[in-house]
Amino acid sequence: MHLLLVEDDHLVAQGLIRSLRQEGYSVEHSGTVKHALECISSGEIELVILDLGLPDGDGSQVLKHIKAQKKVIPVVILTARGSIDDKVQGLDMGADDYLAKPFDPAELFARLRVASRRVNQTQSSLLQYGEVVIDSSAHTVTVSGKSLTLPRKEYMLLKALMENQGRVQSKQQLENKLYQWGEEVGSNAIEVHIHHLRKKFPSDFIKTLRGIGYVVGKR
Repeated sequence: MHLLLVEDDHLVAQGLIRSLRQEGYSVEHSGTVKHALECISSGEIELVILDLGLPDGDGSQVLKHIKAQKKVIPVVILTARGSIDDKVQGLDMGADDYLAKPFDPAELFARLRVASRRVNQTQSSLLQYGEVVIDSSAHTVTVSGKSLTLPRKEYMLLKALMENQGRVQSKQQLENKLYQWGEEVGSNAIEVHIHHLRKKFPSDFIKTLRGIGYVVGKR
């Protein structure tokens, strides 16, 4: 999942980023309310760890923005504010969970998994366009009823495109979903994956808008 860590303490953030990547998350980091809101508006964030005490405002502003936009993004508050009143207020504002510092990373990861499952249970695990079907819960792909095995990056790319049917995804957006921050990415990596996918699906399944990006579905 593409996770946004909102944390202004550099040492805490760096330690968490390393641990989260080891758990398989793609992590984007923000240390301010302003930058966090910009990240949320990009439409690429799937999960948020949110500190409340930020240099340019309160993290609750980020939470309120997510809820006002009706974005289905789990939010786990991670903060030094550990009183019962603080926890109740955070949960009442719409946070999926609340964890006070200091914390055990294993507990945080468990809470992230629970928050993610809770949201996923409210959404269909099937993505379909034409004869192509992805079951995201089972990580399977079928074409005209026949099972198709894809390498991990190709599966992630196909899923990203089908989750955004009819909406063009730029090369940068797709790279952000396939690769972790700091991971080396070949200049033509996305083009290579698209080329391989096109060999396995109906003609014109993935459309190219030259200079803009790629899209599945009508455009």
